[in-house]
Amino acid sequence: MAPGVIVVVFLGLATMALKAAGPVLLEGRPLPRPATAVVVLMGPSLLAALIAVSTFEGTRSLVVDARALGVLAAAVALRFKVPSLLVVIIAAAVTATARAVS
Repeated sequence: MAPGVIVVVFLGLATMALKAAGPVLLEGRPLPRPATAVVVLMGPSLLAALIAVSTFEGTRSLVVDARALGVLAAAVALRFKVPSLLVVIIAAAVTATARAVS
């Protein structure tokens, strides 16, 4: 078996074990309040980190380019409560336009 396949299978099994550990260890009891507060904040913070890395990554430094304009346009559209699909279209259009101009 190829080493890549072994790594993928191992990581998949490890992920399943970690996801199963919580319910098994808690046995139906609710999470303590401090843990609940942390869990609630994890999703938005991880999404923000993913967006920041995807937007500003360069080969060896931070880069501000057309992607940053697309994220800015998406943020403005979200501020005005534009539907999600339209936000994606606006961000893509702004990014494409900025790339075409430069």
